[in-house]
Amino acid sequence: MSETGFEGRGVIVTGAGSGIGRAAAGQFARQGAKVLVVDLNQETAEQTVKQIEADGGAAWALVGDLSDDQVVEQVKATALDAFGRIDVLVNNAGIMDRMSAPAETDDAEWERVIRINLTAPFKLTRAVLPTMLTAGRGAIVFTASEAGLRGSAAGAAYTAAKHGIVGLTKNLAVMYRKQGVRANAIAPGPTMTGIQVEARPDAHGPGVIGSMMGANMGRMSTPDEQAAAIVFLASDAAININGVVLPVDDGWAAV
Repeated sequence: MSETGFEGRGVIVTGAGSGIGRAAAGQFARQGAKVLVVDLNQETAEQTVKQIEADGGAAWALVGDLSDDQVVEQVKATALDAFGRIDVLVNNAGIMDRMSAPAETDDAEWERVIRINLTAPFKLTRAVLPTMLTAGRGAIVFTASEAGLRGSAAGAAYTAAKHGIVGLTKNLAVMYRKQGVRANAIAPGPTMTGIQVEARPDAHGPGVIGSMMGANMGRMSTPDEQAAAIVFLASDAAININGVVLPVDDGWAAV
């Protein structure tokens, strides 16, 4: 096997119906992996599978809300039935908040963003860990965010969730490095994806954040550029990289 090849390996990618997740699923498949495409949207998940199959790859689609314990177990069972193994988990699925400042973040916004962006990837990670630990190897890659590195890239809920992802990544790396399981994350800057921001123009948060972001952000990246970093971190080429949160942001994190 080459340093970056995934021939015969089983990969789960969440949020793979579009954007970074779709690009990552395609890149894994082109390097020989069998990919489980997980998304909330059945139509887009199936489109990703069709694209992979058209390129000669192998993929399966599974639709569901990953904050639901039954869906999490279904993902694990489906992957094991399809692959017989789980080598890589990419926790990519997520939603934006409304750029709300803490005082204007209601319970519904907070709970939804935390549930999807932090609780769901935790639950899926917890579910697949026993399989990886039994195998003595595995790679988990999270999609964090610039909002996991600073307080000026999103609202309170999204910022808290992505800081949580950063902490979870580092804790996993420490806890399981002796058992052969690695955990890393990318922290994307602005990326051409379909993620929606429904900010209230009269709210305090969007006004504060908007004034800070424009001058400091790097160029808009493509999903394929973000996906390439994910695939690298999951590969054998990164075998000694563990607990890293890698900015993929044209230098925004360096400002």
